[in-house]
Amino acid sequence: MGDKPIWEQIGSSFVQHYYQLFDADRTQLGAIYIDASCLTWEGQQFQGKAAIVEKLSSLPFQKIQHSITAQDHQPTPDSCILSMVVGQLKADDDQVLGFHQTFLLKSLQGAWVCTNEVFRLALHNV
Repeated sequence: MGDKPIWEQIGSSFVQHYYQLFDADRTQLGAIYIDASCLTWEGQQFQGKAAIVEKLSSLPFQKIQHSITAQDHQPTPDSCILSMVVGQLKADDDQVLGFHQTFLLKSLQGAWVCTNEVFRLALHNV
């Protein structure tokens, strides 16, 4: 990882940490958000750490496993990191589904937090 740009190292580490927490115990995700954070989950919008954690904790499955297919990271002009993730997830005994997730990361007081997040299952209504 040492020869990758710093934003890729930070983005990749964040993504790994996020999905480890999400798969093990979604209630612990509060540490990565701030009160100004925004989440759009399948078109529903939530703002603030408490509202986001409540939404993620109330998702209707007991266990979940994410598998990351690809991730891309970019630095932004205002020193943030934009991360996009493509992968698959398996919740309980449901079929495997594709998903896309985007994070905007910002360094605050020496820690990287997620200020914006968008999640969509890779489903198409055709």
